[in-house]
Amino acid sequence: MFFIIRKPFHILFFILLLIVTKPVLAAHNPVDYVSTLVGSASKPELSTGNTYPAIALPWGMNFWTPQTGKMGDGWTYTYGADKIRGIKQTHQPSPWINDYGQFSVMPVVGKKVFDEEGRASWFSHKAETATPYYYKVYLVDHDVTAEVSPTSRAAAMRITYPQTEEAYFVVDAFDKGSSVTIMPDKRTIIGYTTKNSGGVPVNFKNYFVLRFDHDFSFVGSIEDGKLSEGKTSATSNHAMAVVGFHTKRGEQVNIQVASSFISDEQAQRNLKEVEGKTFDEVKSEGRKEWNNILGRIEVEDDNIDHLRTFYSCLYRSVLFPRSFYEFDEQGNPIHYSPYNGKVLPGYLFTDTGFWDTFRSLFPLLNLVYPSMNEKMQAGLVNAYKESGFLPEWASPGHRDCMVGNNSASVVADAYIKGLRGYDIETLWEAVVHGANAVHPTVSSTGRKGFDYYNRLGYVPYNVGINESVARTLEYAYDDWCIYQLGLKLGKSAKELKTFKLRAMNYQKVFDKETGLMRGRNENGSFQSPFNPFKWGDAFTEGNSWHYTWSVFHDPAGLAKLMGGYDKFNAMLDSVFQLPPIFDDSYYGFTIHEIREMQIMNMGNYAHGNQPIQHMIYLYDYSGQPWKAQYWVREVMDRLYTAQPDGYCGDEDNGQTSAWYVFSALGFYPVCPGSTQYMIGTPYFRKVKIQLENGKTVTIRAEKNNKDNRFIQHITMNEQPYPHYYLEHEQLTSGPIIDFTMGDKPAK
Repeated sequence: MFFIIRKPFHILFFILLLIVTKPVLAAHNPVDYVSTLVGSASKPELSTGNTYPAIALPWGMNFWTPQTGKMGDGWTYTYGADKIRGIKQTHQPSPWINDYGQFSVMPVVGKKVFDEEGRASWFSHKAETATPYYYKVYLVDHDVTAEVSPTSRAAAMRITYPQTEEAYFVVDAFDKGSSVTIMPDKRTIIGYTTKNSGGVPVNFKNYFVLRFDHDFSFVGSIEDGKLSEGKTSATSNHAMAVVGFHTKRGEQVNIQVASSFISDEQAQRNLKEVEGKTFDEVKSEGRKEWNNILGRIEVEDDNIDHLRTFYSCLYRSVLFPRSFYEFDEQGNPIHYSPYNGKVLPGYLFTDTGFWDTFRSLFPLLNLVYPSMNEKMQAGLVNAYKESGFLPEWASPGHRDCMVGNNSASVVADAYIKGLRGYDIETLWEAVVHGANAVHPTVSSTGRKGFDYYNRLGYVPYNVGINESVARTLEYAYDDWCIYQLGLKLGKSAKELKTFKLRAMNYQKVFDKETGLMRGRNENGSFQSPFNPFKWGDAFTEGNSWHYTWSVFHDPAGLAKLMGGYDKFNAMLDSVFQLPPIFDDSYYGFTIHEIREMQIMNMGNYAHGNQPIQHMIYLYDYSGQPWKAQYWVREVMDRLYTAQPDGYCGDEDNGQTSAWYVFSALGFYPVCPGSTQYMIGTPYFRKVKIQLENGKTVTIRAEKNNKDNRFIQHITMNEQPYPHYYLEHEQLTSGPIIDFTMGDKPAK
């Protein structure tokens, strides 16, 4: 009898074990693994992403987000906040750049108090649903549930009210110049907002339209805080509209909303994205689109937290740069130009800083979403024609932020990796022009200090140009990118000679005494005193230990300068062995990027900022790939999660996320503009990348786990593969790559 009972128990245990250990396949509904709240537990003093829950479609023109911060506050939503002030249309790329084209809506019950403080409601994350395609929150002070689901230029909203004669809906067009008009016979509100943070012409407006499925029982407009009941329009510094309803408990008011940067008429045209659709239909279509885009990469693993982190990062990687174009009556793309204020034909994209995103975000697009980047490249053509320069930081027009001339990298990498269908000759003209000029009013566009750089081979430390070494290193790499693009285009050796020679200019700021990059004065002497731990000064949001590695295109040359690969490896090791000491005297306080390095317990490695993010992969060039494998895994395991504090610094428009996406696949584009990806260590048991050419990249690492981070053997298409790099052409052919993993380095 005992035996009869025991046997089924063992069978049951075996079945349960199979269920528990079966790898999870995220192929069909990857959007379900996304947390839009990752990075939202941030503040100015310490960034864990500095993100907000973007309710949007991939690369959508308009995003939506719950608003917890005050009007104009870059920290528009913070996880630790208690109250929601509204549901906001936003175009904000980062809290530091802040927002434009912004307005908010808010359901209110009871008292006619509609300012952002009076209407704010307590909420709980336990009564909040935040996905890329759908947001829902219970606003307890009003006993209201608010829902929103977006398209690219429009959105559907659904408000569930209680039993009341005083159900209101507020449209806040924000300050700095705005207008609202209520049309009760059409159940419609139109208006515009002008609030922005720079980068716009004087005629900038964001026009919006809201259409309701209920008649209005109350109308009122607010001018600079004063409510006028019955008045249907307001134009002032700060205009708001209020409409009311009589509702039964559980009654749902549906609103369809759209906006345009072009005109009222275009906003009405954009509204067609949701017209004739129910809220649930819009929601379902958004979910389908997200699953399509995220599903290009199918990940299989037995750790659901890894899946959540991966797809949350992939979600952030396909938000920016955002679409800044609309469609005319014939369905042709048109755009309002933030460069000259005109309405012009063609594509345009914005809200990205190339200093961040050239590193891995754009290479990810080139591999997985090339047709989208072809549109972005066409948009860069238009940006150049309309402003005379390619953008370096755009939001929506040129913004004075960061350094470098990395539009050259973005243009070169796309064309070299096979993207076509846009005017590459105009882009060639643009990158050559940008290498020898600076924007007359936005000094981060083009090359600040180009005249010194072209004459001396470096930007001097002592001529009043900040972050001179960072500029020199990035200009040298950008010259290399221009050279590579010119070769691909068949330009003459004479035309390319200058860029070929200037690509080696990184050598001009290398100090053999310290083995590090160092500021150099106009007379050729190096800056003195010199503290390699000093952030800023000659460097950009980092120190010499971080920026010394910014020789993406010539690691072998850098190693030679250091005295060979043994010393090169010792210097790489030192980054992790050094304590997290720093000198913040350039800023006068400890900036958040410094604090993020300090608290991560990885020495002087500062993954929370971009300059050093590729550095780990340099071990592949120097004959010690196992160290790359070790540290890549450490970063993924320790510095990324799917929690609200899941980043180790600013997410930065997809760059920090794309680093994780590439690294989890097992390879990384150390040098955009080349065709190589350096191998790190695969994170998942199995990955399939569905390419747009119809081919599938299959990556398998069956024995992969937390301990088995070291590559023992690689095969490609069942043939031994001896290299620690992959070629772009190999990947686009759809190979099967097998990694044999182990717990000890294969030296």
